[in-house]
Order: sequence, then C-alpha cells, then structure tokens
Amino acid sequence: MRRSTASESRQPGPPFDAPAARRLRTALGMGPEHVAYGLRASYGLTYVTPDLVLGWERGLSTPSGPEVTALAGVLWCSSGDLAGRPRSLREHRLARGLSAEDVARAVGLEFVAYAGMEESDTWRGTERQAALLAGLLELTLPEFVGITGREPRLAQLLRSTVTARRATRVRAVARLVPVDRRPLEAALKALRESYRERAAVVPDRYDGAADERGDGAGEFLDRIVEQFWWVLATLPDESWARPGGGGYGS
Repeated sequence: MRRSTASESRQPGPPFDAPAARRLRTALGMGPEHVAYGLRASYGLTYVTPDLVLGWERGLSTPSGPEVTALAGVLWCSSGDLAGRPRSLREHRLARGLSAEDVARAVGLEFVAYAGMEESDTWRGTERQAALLAGLLELTLPEFVGITGREPRLAQLLRSTVTARRATRVRAVARLVPVDRRPLEAALKALRESYRERAAVVPDRYDGAADERGDGAGEFLDRIVEQFWWVLATLPDESWARPGGGGYGS
C-alpha cells in the first residue's frame, strides 16, 4: 500500500460534515486517539494526531479527499456519510470529482482565469459559460445564484420589489436569476402579497406590544432570498429549478 504524505493528504478536500464525523465516532464508542491510530496504522496517514481529528470535528480544518476516504474506513461508513453540503464553486467542483482544469476546459475558460474565479469565489464568465458551468456541476438555480456571487444583489432587488408602491423589477431580477418571465412575475407577485400580509398590522400604539405579523415583516425581509426560492418552488411548473427548463443563458 502506498503511504500518503502530509502534503498530499492536506490538499483542499470536498465538503465535510464535521458533526456527522463526531456522531459516528461516539456511536462506535471511539475516542479521537482511536481514530488517529486507525488512520496511521491502516491507511498510512502517519501525521494524524488526536488533535487533528478533533480539529476536523470542530470545523477548525477540513480533511482532504484521501483523508475523508480513510476516515470513512475507520468509522465503518461511506464517504457519502461524511459529505457536507457544497457551499462554494470549489466545493461543488470537488463534489463532482472534477479538477479545475476539467471545469475550465468544459466552460471555455483559460485555466488561470477560472482558478482566479474559484479563489475569489466570484464568477466573471459569460452567460453561456455560466450555463455550461451549471450543467457540468449539476447546480440548482439557488446554488448557481449563490456560488456566482449574485445573492446579495438579488436580496437587494427583492426587498425593493416587495416594499415599493408600484415599481416592479422583473427585468433586473431576471438578469440575476435566468428564469422565464411568466414564473418570475408570478413569484414576485406572490412574494409581494406575502410581505404585505405580514406588514399589514403595526405595533399597538397604546400598550407598545409588537404585533406578531408586524414583526414577521422584518424577519421576512431578512430572509427574502430564501422566501423567493420557496415561492418559486410552490409554482405548478418547477422546470425553472435546473438548467434547460427556462434556465441559464436562455
């Protein structure tokens, strides 16, 4: 068996579910020292210490792909049981088992340009390249908006849309969320109505007690993007959710 070196094993890894690793270890009645010993003795990860295992479980560091595979062996589970939810462009790529060179080539970007986008977590490709990226990484629309850095601007537009008296911002939202106009208009209308229901009652002027729905309006605005995805998901046709159904670059 080829023994992994620290430099190889500590390369950036896939998304990791730290709480799951801790739960699996404690369910087996193992301490961090037992896990570290198993990784050293059975998988050749000679540098692993109990402190490193605890660091993984506490989210202080993230194990690499080879380390996750070895950890799954020690904990008698699959690598999938230790997989966390991808949150960045790099993590989505790693979750699909692709190299940065693979992605750059598939979407038509120079490797250096793509690597810079991944490093800064800011997408600067064209709409066609975005469509290719979404298909390659099998991104849902919320994932696509999140990893391309569009979510803050989307939140700003949605807040403006639901609180404005007349103006709607369908076109502006559509530039960030490539969805067909009909479901987008329906979602924004439903979002606006939902907000108005929550904002309809204000705190009582006499006893100063905050009305439940009045407070709900502020919380609604704080979670406006999440509410937007929920409204879209309740529409009869959910073809918007993935590339090709009204989606990216169309």
